[in-house]
Amino acid sequence: MDFLTQTYHAYTLYFWEELINDWFFLVALGFLAFELVRYGLKRRLTWNLIGDAVTNYVTLALFIGITFVIGAAYLAAFFFIYETYRVWTVPITVWSIVLAIVLADFIYYWEHRFMHRVGIGWATHTVHHSSPYFNISVAYRFGPLDGIVPFFFHAPLLLIGFHPFLVFFAEVVVQVYQTLLHTETVGKLPRPVEAVMNTPSHHRVHHGSNPAYLDKNYAGIFIVWDRMFGTFAEETDSVTYGLVDPIDSINPLTVFFHGFVRLGASMVRARSIGEALAFLVRPPGWTPVRTKPPD
Repeated sequence: MDFLTQTYHAYTLYFWEELINDWFFLVALGFLAFELVRYGLKRRLTWNLIGDAVTNYVTLALFIGITFVIGAAYLAAFFFIYETYRVWTVPITVWSIVLAIVLADFIYYWEHRFMHRVGIGWATHTVHHSSPYFNISVAYRFGPLDGIVPFFFHAPLLLIGFHPFLVFFAEVVVQVYQTLLHTETVGKLPRPVEAVMNTPSHHRVHHGSNPAYLDKNYAGIFIVWDRMFGTFAEETDSVTYGLVDPIDSINPLTVFFHGFVRLGASMVRARSIGEALAFLVRPPGWTPVRTKPPD
């Protein structure tokens, strides 16, 4: 059992993170090719679907560009918090790696819920939900602020004493697991798995615009968070993917920025600064209650 308590150097985790990212991306491309063949055999492959998949990777490129620009500051801020304000120093062992992943997954649930229920969060996250299709390429459909919001949710792990590279590694594990869920190829898994783990079936619900499926199944790895906090829904009816108000576009720039265009339009129509700012923090679809002027 010594391997459970053996300590690892932080740079080992950095190496693992980079290895997982690089190799899994290639695996995901191979799986997308399989999915496209499957669509073809089912006579569901269209130029629009292919264009949508290409758009997904263009948004990924834009996301990577933004991440590259802010990456140094993000990393520096993580290390500053860790070096200056941490309460403990958590050694990097198998136990702490597992604990960090579980905590990162719990944090992801609340981060994800924030992205859906707060205007500024939805403005960026709506990009991910705007595809009317559901395949592994959709996992790479990112919005402009998707690389910034996680900072504020994961910073508490640094205060506890988890090394920044361990926090990044845990985030990557959660994201890679999430990527696997974006498929129609896998049906429902055995009931014990569906009860505890997030699955493609659960995540299809999350991407549905069906009224019963809206704002459900925020989980990353463990669906138990949704069951605990009242946001779980079973996949029963056929899922209609995409937004309640579709964008009907595969133009990458339209897809990437549409959430902020819609948010900005709502703010411009506001009747006061306070009302305009409210759109940033209110849930999507919120409209101000206005009293009628006296006759």
